Amino acid sequence: MSGVWNYFKIESEDSVKARCNVCKAEVPRGGKNRAMFNTTNLIRHLRSKHLQQHEEYTAATRVTSLKQPTLSETFKRKEKLPQNSDKAQQITAKIAEFIALDDQPLSVVENVGFRRLMEHLEPRYELPSRHYFTEKALPALHNKLRGHLQALLTDVPAFGFTTDIWSSSVCPMSLLSFTAQWIDSQFNLQHATLQAQNFRGSHTADRVREAIEGMLNSWGIDKPRVHVILRDNARNMVKAMDDMEVKSVGCVAHTLQLAVHEGLLSQRSVIDALATARKIVGHFKHSPLAYSRLEDIQKDLKMDVKRLQQDVQVRWNSSLYMLQSILEQKRALSVYAADYSLPATLTANQWTLMEKTAEVLAPFEELTRDVSNPTASAADVIPAITDYYYNNNNNNNNNNNFLYF
Repeated sequence: MSGVWNYFKIESEDSVKARCNVCKAEVPRGGKNRAMFNTTNLIRHLRSKHLQQHEEYTAATRVTSLKQPTLSETFKRKEKLPQNSDKAQQITAKIAEFIALDDQPLSVVENVGFRRLMEHLEPRYELPSRHYFTEKALPALHNKLRGHLQALLTDVPAFGFTTDIWSSSVCPMSLLSFTAQWIDSQFNLQHATLQAQNFRGSHTADRVREAIEGMLNSWGIDKPRVHVILRDNARNMVKAMDDMEVKSVGCVAHTLQLAVHEGLLSQRSVIDALATARKIVGHFKHSPLAYSRLEDIQKDLKMDVKRLQQDVQVRWNSSLYMLQSILEQKRALSVYAADYSLPATLTANQWTLMEKTAEVLAPFEELTRDVSNPTASAADVIPAITDYYYNNNNNNNNNNNFLYF
């Protein structure tokens, strides 16, 4: 519709005249029937009687004409982009980055919602198959990043490395990871995961050494440039580093884990209290009815409605989170136990023990989080341990009846 109608109105579509919104004058529409109607007289009226409105109309028409595509442009917009065109390759590369950076499954390119999104954003783009991303797009992205990283590592005089063997949570396989840290020319800390390769078979020291030496060789890093390798405290890792004749140190977080397990969580009284707490949490985890009753009690007591957290026995920090959640809901659990049955009950001594255990574990959990930060360094570890040591000694002097490490 022409923009001139912003300044005129008609009684009906068949009206032979239009009324001006500015001066209320009636202007002929150029004919006696709808087939002959036009807007020429209306535009002339604006130009001769209302100069300001005519200038507004002219400016708006000019913008609209600039936006109006030609017929050839309209047909061109409906054509699919060739896969080898710059535009299509750029979009494909961004999708590959999306999959890699956000840990998306390769099947995302086959999902209906994702395909509709791409169709809406760029109708001319034809989304390649999952096989294309697996065989070409992602390997191309990997090679590009590896080449960029290889250039960065060439002139670095010394590296610190982190390595670990860990198991995948989604498939039965072990991975050997290898991460490099270095200081660039601007004295900024940089880090990059060089490899995370499948590590099959026995985890002997010889096989670990061979794997790490292979990684160093593949990146062109000779041993004199290896400043130190951070590893866990397992004997095979220690021996592998010694056989490689490189400096290595144990992971502080792993050392803390060993200290917590051997110093506190191995004590029979703590084990029993945790087992009882685990049964209580499991009762609510496996019974929606029980949880709904606990939720009603929390609301009656004006407490925040929160779920109890189940621990994983191999992760000591999850045991701390379980203890904290139970201690927070002590009142609600006491009311619940008065009306309903529980698979186990905590004694007064166990409640006290749990409070003390959570109090002792809290600094270890905080320190573990600090040293596990991607940007953490020895500058964070040494002051934190020193501070904890002095604070812990002061606390022990004030409380000689509980657990020491």
